[in-house]
Amino acid sequence: MVSMNTTVTTLFRRLAGPVQDAPSGTSSLTLRLAVPADAEALDRLAQLDSRHAPRGAVIVAEVAGDLWAAISIDDGHAVADPFRPTGELVALLVERSRQLRRARRMHGIPRVWPRTGYDRAALS
Repeated sequence: MVSMNTTVTTLFRRLAGPVQDAPSGTSSLTLRLAVPADAEALDRLAQLDSRHAPRGAVIVAEVAGDLWAAISIDDGHAVADPFRPTGELVALLVERSRQLRRARRMHGIPRVWPRTGYDRAALS
């Protein structure tokens, strides 16, 4: 008998499509809030992905100092480098943004996110 967990996991894997592993070795992964200095790199990343750059409070995924993926905490809009194995990075960003939204609701924190300065820099 197949467990419900296995069935759901298989379904999600089929829906998500193939996922590649990030390169192993000395590469380091960092998830962090975007800052104004990231605006140009986020715009380049969005152009590669043929989408618009995420706005508002944004979390980025850096691998060895290069931006590979980003997601808006406010609306869930994500961009990723299509020429790199970013499937799992986007999944991590989605989960982290979900955690931050849930923590905000549980602690009664207003929808306004900390001022990272990125959102103002991107609009100017």
